[in-house]
Amino acid sequence: MATLDDVAPGTRSKRKLTGYWLILPGAIWLGLFFVVPFFTLISTSLYDPTGSVETGYSVTWHVQNFADAFSQYKGSLWRSLWYAGVATVLCLVIGYVLAYAIAFKAGRWKNLLLILVIAPFFTSFLLRTLSWKLLLADDGFVVDALQTVHLLGPDDRLLNTPFAVIAGLTYNFLPFMVLPLYASLEKIDVRLIEASSDLYASAAKGFFKVTWPLSLPGVVAGTLLTFIPAAGDFINAELLGSPNERMVGNNIQSLFDIGDYAAAGALSVILMAIIVALVLVWVRTSGTEELV
Repeated sequence: MATLDDVAPGTRSKRKLTGYWLILPGAIWLGLFFVVPFFTLISTSLYDPTGSVETGYSVTWHVQNFADAFSQYKGSLWRSLWYAGVATVLCLVIGYVLAYAIAFKAGRWKNLLLILVIAPFFTSFLLRTLSWKLLLADDGFVVDALQTVHLLGPDDRLLNTPFAVIAGLTYNFLPFMVLPLYASLEKIDVRLIEASSDLYASAAKGFFKVTWPLSLPGVVAGTLLTFIPAAGDFINAELLGSPNERMVGNNIQSLFDIGDYAAAGALSVILMAIIVALVLVWVRTSGTEELV
């Protein structure tokens, strides 16, 4: 049998070049739509804050932009992280139960349930959020039902509250949690779970000793896919919240709209840096460093 040493040097060179040609389209795509925008954002955050759309901007390495942006918008920044964190935890609880049921209990209905999980993606993100606005409206049946059973007072409401924003985030990003969890749970050998039962482990102990550790890669992937876009989201806060529920994404959008590119860029970089730091800490503490 021929080995790698038996292959002619010219043939080996052609194979190496073939690999580079295959990854070239992806590299160009990442360069144009990730690397270039990334450095553009960094340079924007270092603009001279005295510039304007009319007079133009110049990169003056004005690092004070970061301190000013953090000082002015730290409230919405922490609010975004809090809302995203709560929504991620809710997605994890709901999504794990759903993914577990699909992986181990659905039987021949498994494919249908997976289609139902991703079905919301076939409609617009904006349309789904507007639907929540109708559901939680003051004159909607949800508020009427909760007021009827005295879970809400006569003057209480759901819309334009933190509850509405977190509910919208949880609903919109739930599929991002379910799919990685299902992929991880579906790979688990059920004989390992049965073995824990044969060794006299209770159902709860078997879950935390066998199922949960084996599904941890899916948990980490799902939480990252949920938390990162939720922290930067602005649609849910815009449509379901009030000015008191503004998230950092709303402030970034407003700053870009009014032409304050220096502050908008600095705030975007701050958010990105915080998310990257949180992601690294989460991955390291969860024991799945290979995902980084």
